[in-house]
Amino acid sequence: MRIGSFSHYYCLLRGLILPGYMRIGKRTLIRQGACVDAYRGRIVIGRSCRIHRGSIIDAQKGTVEIGSNVSVNAYAILWGAGGIKIGDNVRIASHSVIVSFDHNFEDRDRPITSQGVTHKPIVIEDDVWIGAGAKILGGSHISKGCVIGANAVLKGKTDPFGIYVGSPARLLKFRGGQGK
Repeated sequence: MRIGSFSHYYCLLRGLILPGYMRIGKRTLIRQGACVDAYRGRIVIGRSCRIHRGSIIDAQKGTVEIGSNVSVNAYAILWGAGGIKIGDNVRIASHSVIVSFDHNFEDRDRPITSQGVTHKPIVIEDDVWIGAGAKILGGSHISKGCVIGANAVLKGKTDPFGIYVGSPARLLKFRGGQGK
């Protein structure tokens, strides 16, 4: 593990000294300006990963598990309150947001901020590419080999090797030129 600056040491120490758990695999690089925060949560990052500057991985009392050879590019955000599990060889492009919870808002007599959240785990299987600006919402399950297009908004389960685009995301075709 190589870390880019003192601020990274602070993020790591915050996760290690205060209640929480963090494990980072060999040959993983966390760039200067990235924040990996396991305070009161759990973060596990596999081998040979790249966490680029401006990205945020925050366990938020939950769990974020990242496999090996994963890149989290600039300004991507992972909020792990409901749990996020990412497989191997996954690419998460810049400005993507992965949020594993929903805000509760049913009670009109109380402010939304006081109604809490509902945890909704996210699973991203192996060999997935999440395009720039994509939003992956709580409860999503991205199957092996999928491509999630730039600016897509995904909620739900995908088919293996599917290419999903749009808001809400819909299946366009399958990798390898196969139609729906």
